[in-house]
Amino acid sequence: MLTIVEQEQGEPHETSLETLTLARELADAPLEVVVFGDEGAGVADTLGAYGVGTVHHVVGDGFDTYAPEARAESVVELIEELDPEAVLAPGTDRGHETLAHVGADLDLPVAANCIAVEPGEVYELSRHRWGGSLTEHARLDAETKLLTAAEHEFPIEEATEPTEPAVVEFEPAVDDERFRVKVERFEESDLEGVPLGEARVVVGGGRGVGGPDGYDQLEELADALGGTVGASRAAINEGWRPHDDQIGLTGAEISADIYIACGISGAVQHMVGTKGADAILAINTDPEAAIIQKAEYAVIGDLHEVVPALNEAIEAES
Repeated sequence: MLTIVEQEQGEPHETSLETLTLARELADAPLEVVVFGDEGAGVADTLGAYGVGTVHHVVGDGFDTYAPEARAESVVELIEELDPEAVLAPGTDRGHETLAHVGADLDLPVAANCIAVEPGEVYELSRHRWGGSLTEHARLDAETKLLTAAEHEFPIEEATEPTEPAVVEFEPAVDDERFRVKVERFEESDLEGVPLGEARVVVGGGRGVGGPDGYDQLEELADALGGTVGASRAAINEGWRPHDDQIGLTGAEISADIYIACGISGAVQHMVGTKGADAILAINTDPEAAIIQKAEYAVIGDLHEVVPALNEAIEAES
């Protein structure tokens, strides 16, 4: 069982740790993972807690940046050397892209966004389709199974028996042509606060907010709860918030402990981005709004009255 681990500055991403939870369910031996770049080996100490036995550290010119075709070629070479039963990747843009190239190189199918997998000679699995609006039950039959774990569908759980991973350097023979598509540089965002995907509390505003000034009260609520503000596509299209604030199919997916949705109707595309939230509190004047049916808690009322009242109550308790 080989798992692609994404990392930054020697720390594995949460989505990769989620994927390792799935990998342990499928494997009956210490896990093997592949990491990339100079800082890749730094994850070894952390990954021991998650049952990783071997860290295959891909080194060589060009691997410090993201180059999907080159990464895929290195994974292909590892597959040929290790002959794993399956290769897993987190269900991120990079995980999907890398495994798509691996599948194309080896003429193998890829099962993306899996939410449950039963191992065997043929894998029985469930996965998100159509942006998470439906669940597909499928069978994956291949010499090497390639699949990605849907984000925020598996808990981050440590192994019952920690390991001390061995780090093995691996320098693949990758042609320069495979580096033709790569990330050249990163630019820091000028936005402040906790990113939507990492926030434990998210306060979202939709068309019902009424305009950009209406977000001031949502910002106050988010600040009081240590969270951040998001928005529906309708609000983004109106120009009330920047695109980075969009929650949904064409925006961010959140995994908050609670999502407070204010003046949002609950279109399917928006709800795709909220499926990782533990609970939803909807504030809406329409008791028949779709989001009311999906929310754990609801307040039927005008957000311009409810949110200020919440802010006052929180201030009084602080």
